Amino acid sequence: MDNKDSEAEIHPLKTEDVKAQENHENSVERRIVSKQSSRLSRLSRWRTAAFFISLFLCLIIVFAFSFIIPCPERPVSERTWFRNYDNAVAYQFLAIEDVNEDKVQDVIFAFKASNGSSSFNRTCLDEGLPSPCAFVAAVSGTNGRAVWERPAAEEVEWMECGIKQLGEAEAPGCLLVGKPVSLTAVDLQTGEVQWRQSSDFGANYTVLTPVSVIPDVDSDGVQDLIIFIAAGDKIKTFIHSGKNGKQIGSTRSLNVDGKARYIKVKLDSSSYFLFYTENSLYAYSLKDLYSAATGMEIKVPSLEQDPQWAKNIDRATHRLSLLSSGDIRYLAKIPVGSRENILVVNSEMATMINAQNLQTLWTLNVSRVVSEPLLGYYKPDVLGVVLESEIGLNRKKVMIVEGGSGAVQWDLKLNSRAESPGPATLSTADHRSAFLIWGEYQAAGNETTSKAPLQKLYLFHPSYTNVLLELRNSTDQIIAFNAALFERSRHACYVLLRGPQPSEEPGSVSLMKRKLKEDVSESRVIWLSQVAVDSEQYVRDRLYRMRFHSRV
Repeated sequence: MDNKDSEAEIHPLKTEDVKAQENHENSVERRIVSKQSSRLSRLSRWRTAAFFISLFLCLIIVFAFSFIIPCPERPVSERTWFRNYDNAVAYQFLAIEDVNEDKVQDVIFAFKASNGSSSFNRTCLDEGLPSPCAFVAAVSGTNGRAVWERPAAEEVEWMECGIKQLGEAEAPGCLLVGKPVSLTAVDLQTGEVQWRQSSDFGANYTVLTPVSVIPDVDSDGVQDLIIFIAAGDKIKTFIHSGKNGKQIGSTRSLNVDGKARYIKVKLDSSSYFLFYTENSLYAYSLKDLYSAATGMEIKVPSLEQDPQWAKNIDRATHRLSLLSSGDIRYLAKIPVGSRENILVVNSEMATMINAQNLQTLWTLNVSRVVSEPLLGYYKPDVLGVVLESEIGLNRKKVMIVEGGSGAVQWDLKLNSRAESPGPATLSTADHRSAFLIWGEYQAAGNETTSKAPLQKLYLFHPSYTNVLLELRNSTDQIIAFNAALFERSRHACYVLLRGPQPSEEPGSVSLMKRKLKEDVSESRVIWLSQVAVDSEQYVRDRLYRMRFHSRV
């Protein structure tokens, strides 16, 4: 301490300089801290402002989308609608497709009249056709209003819709086979004609349906069409371009031993057409048919002949040695994963054939099947087949058969008219199907063979194996019947086309769409056994709440 005091006395100015320097440094540090605090404060205010601005913008966007910007309007489908045509006849054709792209299925049908509906006020003379003529019409599935309507031909032999890449249109189209002989491609969305081609099918011919789509064989980038025409004991083959309708190659004839029908079977590396008569079964590969029509080898590597099938096909007659017994009534394709099996139905039994090796999988005794086999699901995700067989005068038996084993899962006996529509199925959310069946049910012990059974529509669902719902009673002549989900996984409906046929005098033609739930709520519950598990109203309510599912 003495030394410090003495030093301070000796150097007084030096001490004052040190103190001044220390004060300056402290002042600088305080200014730096103050500036940093000010910067942090300003940054904090900017962050707060940015947060509230972002929150405000989010609220504005939510408000705009909720109240100001309108959401896409969902079409409101009427539960039931009718469309009537006077002084007309109806063709046995009904297709369900989305015509106007509103995600609701629409209805396409054909009728013959002198004039169309008042919505378009078109006549046969507008298309240079004699009156009356055949009209093709597309009707909205939401309300029954006409989307488009067009005179198409003098007569309609056959019509098929939903064909992709038909003409230059991007949307699917309809192919119409008319009389006098003509092929007409119609745009599904507008009804405009894409192309029209005349063809010489000969006299007294019948178009074998459906028309088959084949790969592009003329290298124009559009898939092509193969049409089979039956005339006596011969089948004529026509290959037409899907782009412009022109015939590819020349006409070739196939020899058969009677009235024939056909199905197309697709294998792993080839496609075959199976023609069947009452006594015989014939098989032709697409490669053979193309080579015969054009005189050239087809250049599509995925359509080679199948070695296993080639062994079983007689080279001279093209008969397929699949079954020993004849009298074939129906052939049907049964999907199994990515492959297809073949169901052969003759007058005495049904036989399932493995399409890959042509071996029999199962057989079932069933006589005189009266309608095309129909696919449905009795068990969840287990494919079944609906068969209707004649068991007496105005009597039929409906069976649901498991596709994998041939076991009968459910059956029902009904009175039935000869002209009654076939059954229909709708996929439900429990991975099964609702079955729609026409006939007249009579309780056990009360069966009578009526000369003119009533035409009633019944609903059956596997959740109630002993219950039928009687939906409606129709006394009119039904030309065509179909059922579908008009919106994806919802709005289950059925469609009825009623009126006189082309061979009858003109009269009133009626097209009706009816929502299935409307009939379920007013239905009559029929107990197939004497044991009633639940009340009738509970059964109606449960089936009314049944949800549906659109299978891919």
